[in-house]
Amino acid sequence: MTTTDTIAQAKWDVMSANHILAREGVLDGYGHVSMRHPDNPAHFLLSRSRSPELVSVEDIMEFTLDGDTVGNDDRPPYLERFIHGAIYKARPDVISVVHSHQEDVIPYSISSVALQPVWHQAACIGNHVPVWDIRDKFGDTNLLVTNNAQGTDLAAALGRDKVALMRGHGFAVAGNHLQDAVSTAIYLPKNARILTTAKLLGGSVKISTPGEVELAGPVHPEQPAFQRGWEYWLTRAGLKKL
Repeated sequence: MTTTDTIAQAKWDVMSANHILAREGVLDGYGHVSMRHPDNPAHFLLSRSRSPELVSVEDIMEFTLDGDTVGNDDRPPYLERFIHGAIYKARPDVISVVHSHQEDVIPYSISSVALQPVWHQAACIGNHVPVWDIRDKFGDTNLLVTNNAQGTDLAAALGRDKVALMRGHGFAVAGNHLQDAVSTAIYLPKNARILTTAKLLGGSVKISTPGEVELAGPVHPEQPAFQRGWEYWLTRAGLKKL
């Protein structure tokens, strides 16, 4: 595959991830998904400021890890692109980032109740889900991550974890490939709903053990079982693999 083909495939993948996450209710008119540039790890691919369900391949822009646009592309970018750049800068292992405001997760960002994995499909979120509060370092803000300092602080709170909740705002997911980030972002809100429902039932709730999470293992997009799920999500979004 030539460099041109590789970049074209990456842009198509970012476009399809936007459509999948919109179809699955993780992204609405807001939120975004990015991918580290396949040929330049110091850059990443992210749509121009547009509703995820409407993103096309032509909408995908290229950015430096500081959130600056590459080339002469003067289309308006997302304000919170600094979430993506800061995580890529702090975590060389991360290939894809998702930022969502999905409301089922928000209660766990504003309460003392921890969001923990309770469902086998959601083992991918990891045993520890930190909560980042922008107010701790930056005082009163509009809760948006609009500069590198805020993005860097969020990335530090994420640390080596897979997911960080953002107090009163949403969450960020870091994946070791695009499909990993997308599937984690889909299963995170579902796990939150299951955990909330279980707590409303009363009594005790059994949390997935660290051993169970470890045995679930990382997401491998080449595995037939994952391919089955990915094809399902693509089909629901009205897409077919290139």
